[in-house]
Amino acid sequence: MATEPSHTARATASPLLREDMAAIPRRAVNILHKEAIILLPVVRLPVNIPLKAVTIHLPKALLRDSTANIHLKGLRPASYGAPPGPPSNQSYGAPPPQQYGPPTPASIGYGPPQIIQWDGTADATAARNAMKGFGTDEKALIRCLATKDPLQIETIKQAFKRNFNRDLEQDVKKETSSWFGKGMLSVARGPLRSDIHNLFDAMDGLGTKESVLNDILLGRSNADIQAIKGAYQQTFRRRLEDDVKGDLSFKTERHFLIVLGASRAEDSAPVVPQQVDADVKELYHATEGKMGTDELAVCNIFSTRNDNQIRAINQAYERQYRKKLEDVIKSEFSGHMEDALLFQLRHAVDKYMHAAKLLEDSMAGFGTKDHLLVARVVRFHWDKNFLANVKGAYQAKYNRSLAGRIKGETSGDYQRLMLACIGEQI
Repeated sequence: MATEPSHTARATASPLLREDMAAIPRRAVNILHKEAIILLPVVRLPVNIPLKAVTIHLPKALLRDSTANIHLKGLRPASYGAPPGPPSNQSYGAPPPQQYGPPTPASIGYGPPQIIQWDGTADATAARNAMKGFGTDEKALIRCLATKDPLQIETIKQAFKRNFNRDLEQDVKKETSSWFGKGMLSVARGPLRSDIHNLFDAMDGLGTKESVLNDILLGRSNADIQAIKGAYQQTFRRRLEDDVKGDLSFKTERHFLIVLGASRAEDSAPVVPQQVDADVKELYHATEGKMGTDELAVCNIFSTRNDNQIRAINQAYERQYRKKLEDVIKSEFSGHMEDALLFQLRHAVDKYMHAAKLLEDSMAGFGTKDHLLVARVVRFHWDKNFLANVKGAYQAKYNRSLAGRIKGETSGDYQRLMLACIGEQI
């Protein structure tokens, strides 16, 4: 052991970032303890010493800071480059956290509370005046809430509580009704709370509204999934995974548990041609290339790749096998699993056109699927740039405006709320 024991490094120290390790000299020894990796210059150690008991004494010159993380002095960080491929005995999956850069941030309204330079007092007062006394001024309520972004809604709720000692959500729930009331309550809740309540309602009682689970959980970032799981447990005192297990079954249940594992490749993960080819071959051998279908292999690829990777897989599959991947899914799958896989594929290929088709699906056929129309319009309206692209895709696909279509399917305050959410004057 070293003879200058001025600092002590234990195997339980915080792990170093992988990027800092690439430039370490070749003469190094890896000492692993659980997930920690400490790379040190070679020292002589007894062969059979248990790792948990290892204590290494190092010269001061080697250490910059031994109190929180271990850093080796004089080593330059490695330059950014392509990450190493997976071990030969390990199937491809989501990249390790931070490997390709920062994780995809949570959507607005799904991250930690933020303080914004905007005063919600006037809108909180307008909302209170719209609901107090006899009757409700629905138009005033729409005007002060339906056009606000998630952070503004949260600010209005805080001002409502501070100034009137009342809960905005509870007042909206009490003072409104029917589909207008459901939409208005979703707006007042904000995107995250709206999602978890819709999930709870979809799985409560007999049957499951499978489209709601698809809409809320599929194609989401890891950060959003984690936020949804955390808020669900905090609100309902039960794990989202357990409720999904109770309502889904067999391989569809396992598909959604993969999704809830939040192991999707971050948006910063690159498209690697060799890996795309490997995924395409795996998809082929899991579907057309064998008797029967390996459903979980397909679910795993669709649930752990990011949109760019799935888009590349989709193009490469058709190029190699002269068949659309969407048609393969339709022929090899059925029921909820088919719908979920098609949702993931279509979202990745063109998320704006996919959203436009979801809106049309909620209005097509005999009668309007109001619960889907309300949920989808409110969900899409939180991101104004996304909504503008969806409206453009809808116009291009159906040769009519989204506003015109909604007008034909709704009426009264319900119609006014839906139109206000998509940015139309009421």
